[in-house]
Amino acid sequence: MGQKTWYVTTPIYYPSDKLHIGHAYTTVAADALARYHRLRGQSVWFVTGSDEHGQKIQKRAEEKGMDPRAFVDEIVSQIKDPLWKRLAISYDDFIRTTESRHHRVVQAIFRNLQAHGDIYKGTYEGWYCLPCETFWTQTKVVQGQCPDCGRPVERVRQESYFFRLSAYAERIRQHILDHPDFIQPVSRRNEMLGFLDEGLEDLSISRTGMQWGIEVPGDPDHVIYVWFDALLNYLTAASYQADEEDFQAKWPPNLQIVGKEIVRFHTIIWPIMLMAAGLALPDHVFGHGWLLIGDTKMSKSRGNAVDPIQLIDRYGVDAVRYYLLREVPFGADGSYTEDALVLRTNVDLANDLGNLLNRTVAMVERFVDGRVKLPPGVGGDRTLPIAVANTVKAVEDKMDAFNLSDALVALGGLVRQANREIELSQPWALAKNKQSTALHVVLYDLTETLRVLSVLLSPFLVEAPGRMRAQLGILEPVHSWNETAWGSFGDEFHVEPGPALFPRIDPPENVASEEVAATMQADEKTQEIDVDLFQQVELGVGTVQSAEVVEGADRLLRLSVNDGERVRTIVSGIRAHYGADSMVGKQVVLVKNLKPVKIRGIVSEGMLLAASKDGVLTLVVPDTPIEPGARVK
Repeated sequence: MGQKTWYVTTPIYYPSDKLHIGHAYTTVAADALARYHRLRGQSVWFVTGSDEHGQKIQKRAEEKGMDPRAFVDEIVSQIKDPLWKRLAISYDDFIRTTESRHHRVVQAIFRNLQAHGDIYKGTYEGWYCLPCETFWTQTKVVQGQCPDCGRPVERVRQESYFFRLSAYAERIRQHILDHPDFIQPVSRRNEMLGFLDEGLEDLSISRTGMQWGIEVPGDPDHVIYVWFDALLNYLTAASYQADEEDFQAKWPPNLQIVGKEIVRFHTIIWPIMLMAAGLALPDHVFGHGWLLIGDTKMSKSRGNAVDPIQLIDRYGVDAVRYYLLREVPFGADGSYTEDALVLRTNVDLANDLGNLLNRTVAMVERFVDGRVKLPPGVGGDRTLPIAVANTVKAVEDKMDAFNLSDALVALGGLVRQANREIELSQPWALAKNKQSTALHVVLYDLTETLRVLSVLLSPFLVEAPGRMRAQLGILEPVHSWNETAWGSFGDEFHVEPGPALFPRIDPPENVASEEVAATMQADEKTQEIDVDLFQQVELGVGTVQSAEVVEGADRLLRLSVNDGERVRTIVSGIRAHYGADSMVGKQVVLVKNLKPVKIRGIVSEGMLLAASKDGVLTLVVPDTPIEPGARVK
């Protein structure tokens, strides 16, 4: 048999309504990992889908006067297109539990377990949560409410088929103990061990009086419990009992990504089902945190769901994907705000990454006629080749540990280091002094770093890497992770300048601040002045050498700016638009002869020029790099 397919799954989503940004978070994370493993040369099988049976779906369809199948068909079509299509989700299979291939698998597993004595018929009496479609014992119910969602449970008594969950309690505990990374993160593992400490009871796996579901084999009065049905989708999507060779290549899943609220189903009930069926268990189940609105879980039923399509329309697919993967540490809860999405896009993507591309391409165009070539015989101990190699290793380590946020942190560090390299090497000075060899080395290193970044970013972003490569004169898309090797493209680039990679975007809200007004020295009133008065204002180009947040001030940055003669301190109210890290290495236009003013106890010796309208603020900067101290007139 050939190489084992890297098999990753999301939970299959319940199509009772449109999906929200929390569902997008789970799926984008799985997509980034699938893309990464494909680039590493692995065969990948990425599965997502929809969980379409159950009492809740039947009830929602009845409320709308629709047949259940027509009801789910409509919602599933919206999930696949536009949602997953607009988010560029590269799934290999979209499994629907209403498909005949899935019905065959569910009934086959039911018969198998029944034949081995792990399923028996009895009477269920206890508590049931309709929204979660979950049975609860008296000990788990909290003051008449579901322990998961907090909504009222109902008392039910009916004939039911049961799965002997309790018979496997010690076996699943031992598996968790023997495989410490089976349940991730560690906090979820500890929760599940605590759940097992309370004891397992046999699970009711059928309902009567329903038509919307999969019939129990040989007993049409019973419909198989929706969770038992749904969990088996991962087998169906892996060709279980349909293609044995294909199934053996895919099974078991390498990674199953689920929300933390369904970890119990996926790390206790699901693996016990596999044990009973004699099948291998998944390598890893990762229970990620929630996207919170304030301190409340985002959900359709609470009415606080955020539509990802609206965000894509407003900010673009890469901005949304980047925010989801960068902002929330994988495994922890994260707080969603649109302000944070805008700030993250402006600081990381527009100011840092976009600025690096723009500056580099502009310098290659201006100083070496758009074509840069690495001179022969140049040593390999330069700063950026070493930084790139270290970053590639860091990204690999983080992705292999499913730590997507920290992988992007490592990438951001490389971007900032490349921006700093521009200021340290000063290509404009090398060009002026006709140091051709040194100039080509610097510009090649910057361009090559951007090329490697286009590869490193490919699992996360879907449009920007190709646009970066186009400006670097590379027409081919990224094909392989091997392209992260320094120099794998060659030793020459012919750049093609293009539009801004990430134009700065308007924050959804702009809160006025006296500090900002004082710092920017703005005045809405205008009056005519003569040229003599204008010439009294000394404008010059400076390079920001360091930047830090002013403690206790929401919008102030303290900048050290080299103005060509000295390094001066400028306090600027731009923090809502530019992060401290993004300012280091940036060239700015400043008023050099402005009377110093004390702001927050710091003497500010100048003012940066900026344009603003409708809450959008953009610094005035040179079109191409130029020596600090250049006069603006």
